[in-house]
Amino acid sequence: MTAPTLLRTPFDATTTADEVLAGVDLSSRRAVVTGAASGIGYETARALAGAGAEVTLAVRDVDAGERARAEIAEVTGNPMVRVGELDLAEPTSVARFVRLWDGPLHMLVNNAGVMATPETRTSAGWELQFATNHLGHFELATGLHWALTAVDGARIVSVSSNAHLRAGVDLDDPHFLDRPYDRSLAYAQSKSANVLFAVEAARRWADDGISVNALTPGGIRTGLQRHISDDDLARLRAKAGAGAPQWKTPQQGAATSVLLAASPLVSGVTGRYFEDVNEAAPAEPGVYRGVAAHALDPVAAAALWDLSERAVRDDTWSHFSAWPIAA
Repeated sequence: MTAPTLLRTPFDATTTADEVLAGVDLSSRRAVVTGAASGIGYETARALAGAGAEVTLAVRDVDAGERARAEIAEVTGNPMVRVGELDLAEPTSVARFVRLWDGPLHMLVNNAGVMATPETRTSAGWELQFATNHLGHFELATGLHWALTAVDGARIVSVSSNAHLRAGVDLDDPHFLDRPYDRSLAYAQSKSANVLFAVEAARRWADDGISVNALTPGGIRTGLQRHISDDDLARLRAKAGAGAPQWKTPQQGAATSVLLAASPLVSGVTGRYFEDVNEAAPAEPGVYRGVAAHALDPVAAAALWDLSERAVRDDTWSHFSAWPIAA
């Protein structure tokens, strides 16, 4: 069997988000970027706004969001930058954001995340990293499905990580209820969940004209690593060996996100995983690059979707019960 041809672009690991969108006109397009108050989320939102899009910064800290909004509007000259309060770990917050959303949506960038946190449970009882990085984004995307189907060619971007290479999703115990908590393993499985979401959403929503892809932004030093010491990072990079990616700037880290959100180069592409602004090759042993087979497994993707759907329909998430989950 011939291996599928990987999508290639003129860009590489050094490309910035602005360079990806050079010449792209996003006026009349609307975008939501989660975690857009800082880091690559901020740079993603800034680049989209710079190309003319109306951008909503979906953030937990509204004050930080307002500062980011003012900066982006000033730098880009685009007044159509808004702030929406969103705490992905809290179902009531996701519910409120979806309920308040009005009108069509062209781009949803599921960027926000937490990494390697101490064992923490949300108000719903979920492990924090799985809840924030996956379940919150799952409910946001399914809740906004109607807005995405209101336009032609809507796109969802699921920001994963090279960390997904370390572990798949434990579908029997994703919340570490019956096994010792491991913060790195919890992060890794949440990042595999981000890819599996893209695989299954692409399948389910193909007839709706919605493209869904996942990516790793690469290694960027941001507030995401607040729970990881410099020594821990050094050990992780040493373990990755020759395959360890070089550090990127936030502008470079946002490049793959904006490619998938807005570039005509990937129009109609769906259900794939990208790194360094190109489609990733299958991962190889001993190399900290590429996409793991467990993250593209359609059976695991369908099972995770079912698990996630049950979770958001559980009594602890009962405020969603009046809203149908998109099939």
